[in-house]
Amino acid sequence: MKFKYAYLSVAAILLIGCSTTQPEADKSQVNLAGYPPAFRDGYADGCNSARRLVGSKRDDTRYKNDSMYAAGWRDGFDICSDKKYE
Repeated sequence: MKFKYAYLSVAAILLIGCSTTQPEADKSQVNLAGYPPAFRDGYADGCNSARRLVGSKRDDTRYKNDSMYAAGWRDGFDICSDKKYE
């Protein structure tokens, strides 16, 4: 009887060890194909800024004058700084 429980325990441990979990999708790999170039540029700069330890990668003149760049920068920064797995 003890061997039966030992065998079941070992089998359960092996099954648990072989299980996999789905990694969270990399939010920086967002498909921006339908967005204008200014938004894509802003998104890339915002995402890079969120990943930096010091400083920001932002074209301040463009951020103030180009609403699409500014919207992309904010989205990129928000999405890339919200990562819980880094």
